[in-house]
Amino acid sequence: MTVRYPRPLLPGDRVGITSPSSGVPEELRERLAVAVRDVEARGYEVVTGRCMDGSGHVSAPAADRAAELTAMLTDPGIRAVVPPWGGETAIDLLPLLDWDRLRAAEPTWVVGYSDMSTVMTPLTLLTGTATVHGNNLLDTPYRVPEGLVSWLDVVAAPPGHRFTQIPPERHRATGWDDYAEHPDVRTFTLDTPGRWTRLDGSGDVDVEGRLVGGCIEMLSNLAGTPYLDASAFARAHAPEGLLVYVEAGGDDAFAICRHLHGMRLAGFFDAANAVLVGRTSAPDTSSLTQHQAVTDALSSLDVPIVADVECGHVPPYLPLVNGAHARVVHTSTRSELTQTLD
Repeated sequence: MTVRYPRPLLPGDRVGITSPSSGVPEELRERLAVAVRDVEARGYEVVTGRCMDGSGHVSAPAADRAAELTAMLTDPGIRAVVPPWGGETAIDLLPLLDWDRLRAAEPTWVVGYSDMSTVMTPLTLLTGTATVHGNNLLDTPYRVPEGLVSWLDVVAAPPGHRFTQIPPERHRATGWDDYAEHPDVRTFTLDTPGRWTRLDGSGDVDVEGRLVGGCIEMLSNLAGTPYLDASAFARAHAPEGLLVYVEAGGDDAFAICRHLHGMRLAGFFDAANAVLVGRTSAPDTSSLTQHQAVTDALSSLDVPIVADVECGHVPPYLPLVNGAHARVVHTSTRSELTQTLD
């Protein structure tokens, strides 16, 4: 079976905005408006759903969020769905989504990261539909650093498109911009140098496979369930093996170590040809760093492990297409990730 790629977006297409997890509080509505205008400036029509309330930790009751997301993903007039951001408990949607309808529908791009991994990764694994782990809607107004691409470029790319991203080797070490005070901020503060880091030893890395992954704190809760069966996806769609990527949002190193051990024991990494680990600002502990947490849990896989990749909660953002064929190269002088939408 082949991976299902949604057709590329064209001017005039509709983009759906809904919050499968957390909504947008009133003080951040102007940032939302700025982001919507930027999407519209690309020639798209934006359709905003009803599940957007930001007064609590979820935007609406689970049944309403699941129904709105399903409706957008099965509406042939909506070509992409992008949330404002992630959240905490999108896991409550999974048993409420109509997976048969999602498999039968023409595929639609879904974009996001953080708690959106809870939805996007199962969507790819269960339906074979490519999804984009990158930035969320409220991050969209930022200018993309040289070497990276925007999710807007990914969803507009033609079938078979190949693109290479090169890390800018600078990132934001701590904190986030204040969207309430500066709703129109468009420039990342990338104040700290840093390269990719090989954790499993030394030597050059040059490996291929299909991309699958997401946020550790979210996916670990799905380990061992039908929603995170990466091995079945590999058998159906990736006989060449997987490039598995993971990233820590905020849990300390002890928790991340436990999460990754559990995911490994549940088979999530069984088909991995390599593991990419996102750069994180999550805390170390007195006796275990985030890097050590990864090697403690995953070194027995005996595959290359490359950390500090721009695929997590630390800006900037390197979009990864779940399901895309990819090649990762990491040497002392060169780091790059090439994805092909085939």
